[in-house]
Amino acid sequence: MNRAIKIPLMLAATATGASAVSAQTLPTHRIPAALATEAASEAVAVCAKGGYTETVVVVDADGATIAAVRGDGAGIHTLDSAHDKAYTSVTFKNDTTVLADRAKGDGPIAALAKLPHILFFPGGVVIKLNDEVIGGIGAAGAPGGNLDDNCAKAGLEKIRDRLK
Repeated sequence: MNRAIKIPLMLAATATGASAVSAQTLPTHRIPAALATEAASEAVAVCAKGGYTETVVVVDADGATIAAVRGDGAGIHTLDSAHDKAYTSVTFKNDTTVLADRAKGDGPIAALAKLPHILFFPGGVVIKLNDEVIGGIGAAGAPGGNLDDNCAKAGLEKIRDRLK
């Protein structure tokens, strides 16, 4: 068999194998925009009741923003901080409070803080449907990460029973 015939045959075999694999799909769940906005609004409202000017961002499982609510008077930097907390929780599939504790010192996780959009500071809460990570909610602007964390959790609690 000459070389010119072998290459098209190899390409045809590869294409046939690829089409069998591409016919499979992975089930995924998404947070509807209305629920994401409701969660973000609730978190901002809870913080406002506590006297904190907060921004809250909800991201999907890929880390893309679904909703962002900047509370009245919240600093411009809170948009990035809230996003990065939500993004970090999704990336590591864990709340940023837990990650912040692990990142103390100079262990391997601390080195990852140099990556773009990674923020190991409380206020990022992972959103799960059963065991599947479907998003994250990040809050920033309160005078302490534990307060941000409480506001993010309040936003998630507002919609948790409607996630399906």
